[in-house]
Amino acid sequence: MGYSPVLAVVTAGFEIIVAGWAFASKRKVGSRRIAGTTGAILLLLAGYQLAEVAICADVSASGFLPRLAFIIVTWLPPLGLLLIAQLRRPRPGPTDLSAYGMLAAAAGIVVWIAVDRSFATASVCNAVYARYMHAMPRFLVYSSFYWLGLAGMIGFSGHGAMTSTDGRRRQQLAQVFIGTTGFVALSMLTSWFAPPARGALPSIMCHFALLLAVCLTRLVYLERRSAGEVDASTATQEG
Repeated sequence: MGYSPVLAVVTAGFEIIVAGWAFASKRKVGSRRIAGTTGAILLLLAGYQLAEVAICADVSASGFLPRLAFIIVTWLPPLGLLLIAQLRRPRPGPTDLSAYGMLAAAAGIVVWIAVDRSFATASVCNAVYARYMHAMPRFLVYSSFYWLGLAGMIGFSGHGAMTSTDGRRRQQLAQVFIGTTGFVALSMLTSWFAPPARGALPSIMCHFALLLAVCLTRLVYLERRSAGEVDASTATQEG
């Protein structure tokens, strides 16, 4: 079955639009860091989709593009942890330490991917996903980093959704938890029970991350709505 770019292009378009909405919110929303981090995550999700379209346009001539795709997604768990840490502030804790530690590790991994030509090559594109070949056992290091980040996102967001005393932050952390848990679970189930998708987990995960993008849309909405309520309250007091 030939590769179709339609799903990737439509998904990227949605993620870019919501990212623009999040960045536009920075002028109105009190917590600009939250809007900025959310927008960055959405742009990275879109960036992978577009990189995959470019890769599958001509697999034999993809060159650096497979590694670029992994460079893009390397930043997703660290930025996800950073977003969770921002949502949980001003309460300091291990989330901040984990986020900055993962960001530092991501910077090193990106350099590694950039210089290691054997890190990832595209082997085949099928239907709506791509399958990559990796140099083992080095790729296990990358996988450990990535799954540790995703586990942190699920654990910290779930804990924050249950323990936060701020109702809005509790809802936003729940959105991160639902989006992350949902796309990881769906990706694993698809990889396990759909034989054609086996070996294509990175690509499958980035497509199911559309669920996370939808949840982040809700997160931005909650942030903008809160800012609107604050602005209305301020205008009332001034009047």
